[in-house]
This record gives sequence, structure tokens and C-alpha cells, in this order.
Amino acid sequence: MTWLITGGAGYIGGHVVRQLAEAGERVVVLDDLSSGAPGRLPAGVPLVVGSTLDRGVLDAAIREHGVTGVLHVAAKKQVGQSVTEPLLYYRENVEGLRTVLAAAVGGGVRRVLFSSSAAVYGMPDVDVVTEDTPCAPINPYGETKLVGEWLLRAAARAYGLSTVSLRYFNVAGAHSPELADDGVSNLVPMVFQRLTDGLPPLVFGDDYPTPDGTCVRDYIHVEDVASAHVAAVRRLDAEDGPLSLTLNIGRGEGVSVRGMLDAIARITGHDTAPENAPRRPGDPARVVAAADLIRKELGWSARYGVDEMIGSAWDGWLARHPGARRP
Repeated sequence: MTWLITGGAGYIGGHVVRQLAEAGERVVVLDDLSSGAPGRLPAGVPLVVGSTLDRGVLDAAIREHGVTGVLHVAAKKQVGQSVTEPLLYYRENVEGLRTVLAAAVGGGVRRVLFSSSAAVYGMPDVDVVTEDTPCAPINPYGETKLVGEWLLRAAARAYGLSTVSLRYFNVAGAHSPELADDGVSNLVPMVFQRLTDGLPPLVFGDDYPTPDGTCVRDYIHVEDVASAHVAAVRRLDAEDGPLSLTLNIGRGEGVSVRGMLDAIARITGHDTAPENAPRRPGDPARVVAAADLIRKELGWSARYGVDEMIGSAWDGWLARHPGARRP
């Protein structure tokens, strides 16, 4: 088997590539480098620089590298940007996936692993989100991920594909500083940025119906996300007949924003007493994964806790931001 990993030079993709390569899988990466970096890739992993919208590049990569499976990580993923630029998100996330699937089918590839998101659930009014919880995304990003799942399911039925969709919850942490998250759109790097600037972290709403009034989320280490992909690849490799799975990747444990700030203070030594800001439109009070089905289907469960996520992310932040200091 040879796996084509789109977006493999990005934050999550780089971790997935590293673990697959270490597990002995043959991989080739396609990335437009808009947010990825070649330095994230292990030595010897081929990099094809190109867009998922470019059918010719995809066809050539599949043919020249003997690709037999596609792992589609590439996507635009900033919720706020998706609201202001929905056409961009539908083009990159939906048309990009359609083009990848067309190239896969045309090249005889029959195994596809899709990176989806907990954003498909929207604002679920349940304590724990299962894969059967109704999907009602509240922003264009979540919509594109749900449409992607529909598209993948339809293609699987029509063309006899074996597919797995993995719904990520709140990803944090890093394997090593050079693989750390470059962006500041998620809670942990957002807090680090405020601390680096000498400002208090922002809490968007402290009057939610949760124990401490702040939003509760399921945080998952990026190394656990990567290992879930390895488990899914192994399951796809082992199946003789068609396979269709949609699975949550989470720890099944909720942590509030204040809880995360307390952990960041403990690990970094910084004062994380927050500044309260108004609620952000569309932020659900609680989104926590049920992780039973992925354990049953793939034999996978998360290994890392919140302290390990924050500690590894902080090490990566210090390496990339000379202005940051340990107190």
C-alpha cells in the first residue's frame, strides 16, 4: 500500500505522516504549502507541491507513486473566516474533496480516509456526542465537513470505495517543537499569544450553563489524532470488502475554558487570570465526544492528557516565538 496524504505538511498532517512512516507505511504528501512547511516531513517522504483542486497534479501523483489509498487532511479550517469567506471554504473543502475523489476513482484507488470535524454537530443539546447525534452545523466550515461526509458516502456507494471519516474534536499539543501548531485560532495558542503580548487571556462568555460558567470541550492530543489515523489505515488495509465508518476522535472527557487556563498557569508559570469578553455567536456550552465506537471498531483510545497537550504545545511555542518567556 502507498498512501497519498493531502495536507501532509500541515500541523495535523505532519503528525499523521510521521506516525504512518514510523509504522512502516509508504506515504507521499501533496500540499500547496499555504499553511504547511516541507520541514515538517520526515526524511525520504516525497512531497508533491500542488493543490487538491488540480486534477492533473493529483492524477500524476497517484500514477507516479503507485498510490493505493488516499488520506484527505487538506482543508481550510478557521470558523470565523468561513463565515466571512464561505465561497472560499466551499471551493477548497468541498470542490477540493470532489477533485481528490475523482482522481482516486480514476486511478483505481479504493480506500479513502477523510478528516472530518466535530463542527458537523453544531450546538448539540446532549452531555456526550455520539456518532448518531443529529448533525446541524452552525457555520460554513462545519457545513463543508458534513457535505464532505455526504460526498464520500455517495462516492463509496457508487464506486465501491472503502471509507473512514474521522471527526476531530479540539486538537492540541505537539510531538516536538518543529511540528507545533503555527496558527492562533485554537484556545491554547490563543492564550499563549496573549501571554506573550503581556495581556490577560480572553474568556468569551462566563455565564454558560456549565459548572464554572465557561464552555466545556473535549481536548485531544495531536499525537492521539495521528495514532487514530494509523489505526484507521490498518483497518482499511485489512478489509477485503467495502467498509464505511464514521468515528469520533476524542477522549470522552470535558474540560472548561477556566480549567484549561488553570492548567496553562500551572505548566507555564504565567498568571492566566482572564479578561471576560462577550460570548461569541454560535459557541455551544458543551461539546464532548463519546469515544466508545472508535474503541470498538479500531481498538483505539487516547493516551495523553491535558497537561501533556499544554506542555508540548508550550515547548513548541517557545521555540517559535523568541519574545515569549518563561517567568
